[in-house]
Amino acid sequence: MGRIVVTEFVSLDGVMQAPGGGEEFKHAGWTFKIGRGEEGNKFKLDETLSSAALLLGRVTYEGFAAAWPSMKNEFADKFNGMPKYVVSSTLKKATWNNSTVLQGNVVEEVSKLRQKVNGDIVVHGSARLVQTLVEHDLVDELRLMVFPVILGTGKRLFGDTSDKKRLRLTDSKTVGDGVAILIYQP
Repeated sequence: MGRIVVTEFVSLDGVMQAPGGGEEFKHAGWTFKIGRGEEGNKFKLDETLSSAALLLGRVTYEGFAAAWPSMKNEFADKFNGMPKYVVSSTLKKATWNNSTVLQGNVVEEVSKLRQKVNGDIVVHGSARLVQTLVEHDLVDELRLMVFPVILGTGKRLFGDTSDKKRLRLTDSKTVGDGVAILIYQP
């Protein structure tokens, strides 16, 4: 059975929008201004290499599909080669290799996907998808790289939920220029 693992770059004030650029957002690329250091880079590489599949919302998928196929390195090779699932009610065809569009009820489709994939199904970005997964208790692990910056504006990682969601901190460390890696489980 697969595990849904959400991994996010987030500011101290909860903004997760356009950490690597590629969007019309005044702070686009904000993570590039703060070093993760070798340990932070290794964390992201190890996370990617141990992933069985990607699960993305349409906006994140389209951004990744525009950027990653032209890149060549160990990280990009894994991203480009692994199965990718994109949740969308508007995207009819996924053009990035090994991609499948999931349409219909998100909760049902992700639940089926967990049964189908063995290993970590990793969600990057995809704020609306993540909020739906959190609301329906489908997240098995939440990995946050919290950057020491307050952006003041932008799309927030967490939205309203119908009830509180209690998490347990399972690991934490500080890397680079004060970037906190926090790992939570329900």
